[in-house]
Amino acid sequence: MSMLSQAPAGAPRAAGRELTFGQAIKEALAEEMRREPRVFIIGEDVAEAGTVFKVLSGLVDEFGRERVIDSPISEAGITGIGVGAAMTGMRPVVDIMFGDFITLAMDQIVNQAAKVHYMSGGKLRVPLVIRTTMGATRRSAAQHSQSLYAWVAHVPGLKVVLPATPADAKGLLKSAIRDDNPVVFFEDKMMYQVKGLVPDGEYTIPLGVADVKRAGTDVTIVATSSMVQVALEAAGRLDGTGISAEVVDPRTLLPLDAETLIASAQKTGRVIVVDEGYQQYGVTAEIASVIAAGAFDSLDAPVARMGAMNVPVPFSPVLEDQTVPTAEAVATVAMRLCGRA
Repeated sequence: MSMLSQAPAGAPRAAGRELTFGQAIKEALAEEMRREPRVFIIGEDVAEAGTVFKVLSGLVDEFGRERVIDSPISEAGITGIGVGAAMTGMRPVVDIMFGDFITLAMDQIVNQAAKVHYMSGGKLRVPLVIRTTMGATRRSAAQHSQSLYAWVAHVPGLKVVLPATPADAKGLLKSAIRDDNPVVFFEDKMMYQVKGLVPDGEYTIPLGVADVKRAGTDVTIVATSSMVQVALEAAGRLDGTGISAEVVDPRTLLPLDAETLIASAQKTGRVIVVDEGYQQYGVTAEIASVIAAGAFDSLDAPVARMGAMNVPVPFSPVLEDQTVPTAEAVATVAMRLCGRA
């Protein structure tokens, strides 16, 4: 059983039904397609196959092939269709099966989707959602295991979402579909079977609002996507050493809830930023900079960063597991920051 097969402790706080991460994604899409007839899905094997991850299984039976559209294998073409449809008033959800291949659609994303509203003087909008995947430890090798959201987050005009629980995934995806701006929504492949309580009834989670997944007083662990579970496991280990760790999940990189991150840093005085993307020039650097600038006078130590190794993700399971942060490693860094190691 994967360490991610259990929902992060304390993630969903409201009572509700237990769903997997994948079921929550599918439920969000179905509800938005029922609510808004302009919403449609396009991507490779999204209809009868329901994608290779089976997240979309059954949607074509309810909404038909005109709203759940199988496309040729062309990430650039799929995204271009989405951008054009959004500019004419539709609300497309583009499915890029593996986030590694978002590189093939970067012109459509960076030069078209992100710029059209600005270049048209506000006359055109691109209410587009690009759903894609991320994450290592699935033994998928170097071209199917990367977490490339830092590339997208570098571009003004885009919003970037990284859900970590089924409840967050559903609420954030519904908000993304209703947003009038292009949103890139990254889902960790290893989390599709994670279970958690999802609130009953209609709800959304606003983009740009972080969530304190666990309260603490001695050290803040800012963690994204799958690293939230790693951070919570590390916090549990630290309990045995007398160190109280607070875990903060930004949930969206753009917009970034700097206020919550800084407040937590001011409260604990020590911060570790944990992310599955490459550490060099990555998300950990941006978040660490925001915290250092906003909470410098409160920090008892420099902000620590933990990201993926700066190497292509290996196919070898033994080597692959060494490339991303682990709970043991996070706990070790926390103890060092707190003067216990």
